[in-house]
Amino acid sequence: MPVPTAAGRTTGWKATIAVAMSNYIEAGAIIAIATSLTAWQTHFGFDDALAGLLAALSANAFGAAVGAAIGGPLCDHYGRKFIYTYDLLLFLLGAVVVTFAGSFPMLLVGVVLMGIAVGAGVPASWTYIAEEAPAHERAKHVGTAQLAWSVGPMIGFALAVLVEPLGLLGNRLIFLHLGVVAAVTWWVRRGLAESRLWKDGKDAAQAAGERRSFFSGVVALLRDRRNLVPLAFLFGVYALWNTVAGQAGIFQPRVYDAAGLTDVTEQNLLQVLVWGCTVAGTWFGFMRYADRVSRRWLYCGGAALGVVAWAVLIYAPPGTFSLFFFAVGWGVSAGLGAQAFYGLWTAELFATRYRASAQGVLFLLARVMVGLLSSVFPVLLTTIGLHSLGYLILGLLGAALLIGTIWAPNTRGRSLEDIEAERYGTPATVSGAQR
Repeated sequence: MPVPTAAGRTTGWKATIAVAMSNYIEAGAIIAIATSLTAWQTHFGFDDALAGLLAALSANAFGAAVGAAIGGPLCDHYGRKFIYTYDLLLFLLGAVVVTFAGSFPMLLVGVVLMGIAVGAGVPASWTYIAEEAPAHERAKHVGTAQLAWSVGPMIGFALAVLVEPLGLLGNRLIFLHLGVVAAVTWWVRRGLAESRLWKDGKDAAQAAGERRSFFSGVVALLRDRRNLVPLAFLFGVYALWNTVAGQAGIFQPRVYDAAGLTDVTEQNLLQVLVWGCTVAGTWFGFMRYADRVSRRWLYCGGAALGVVAWAVLIYAPPGTFSLFFFAVGWGVSAGLGAQAFYGLWTAELFATRYRASAQGVLFLLARVMVGLLSSVFPVLLTTIGLHSLGYLILGLLGAALLIGTIWAPNTRGRSLEDIEAERYGTPATVSGAQR
């Protein structure tokens, strides 16, 4: 881990920021699809069912799920650096294909390639950041990934407003900008070191004569019953919340239509406000306090605010108040809530040898759930309406709120080695901590 000196922190933050850019690119890819989906649909003439299919196979859902299924085990077998060195090259290819797409199949191929790259890269980035962060600042470093994930949509929606006069060409330019960011990030990452914890674990396994296959991490993860409870807990925290957030990420303009806001520019500007509040919630909330105060109640406050925000948008009289309350409430909630804590807790609750595989399994399950709902969400929104869909949305968010609040783990301020020693019985000194 970086030592607590000025030089050590500088080096650690450089790596954190470079690796966290996976989250900017992931969120940017989702928003690029969200803001351009109607334009692509009009240009190529496909129906709502194919729009749902495109969303379901994207970085928002099944595409990322496939990438996570491959990337998690690869990350544990070949190292964290292996993934974050090569995943962005695949993303760049997909971004170029989408930019120059001349047909729906070409668009679909590019979107799927971007999704697979995102699914492989994001769990690896969360794992690497947590392993390299000082124990007393782990949430702050992990929060940087959440911050990048929030800045991506804020910039994406702002760009959508700026390029709207260009029509579909403007949407193509947004995908091109993501490809450029991916190329620059890939170049910066080439000089980063491998995770020390992963290297130590690999060296120890080799010294003991242990052989590890590609799926060793996943097999070991699922074979140990001590992992079943944290897997179920994190599924409840992240997958349930993300099923709603995934629809908001890619279909929010259509939700605004259903809520009475039909002007495209106003929709995008409102989304800039949402993501600006997410940036503020991450920076002033999660990154500042998750290493210092009760994580249980910090999570609870953020999750509860998200439930209230959606309830107001869906059931309050439509108008300026409900729209702005939703934008601020959901935005701040996303900065304080499930995704940031998921990235933190997943790194803390699993052993180093299969930490990335756990990330991959959980990310896969979360994206599958998003994909299943995304494949029918546009049709449901049209046929049964936002009010009826509201029961499902609030039910998922309410369940995630209760699960995360009740079963929040006792890990704040502790090294990953100490937590692993307590959970798995490996030799180490276990220090005290507070929730």
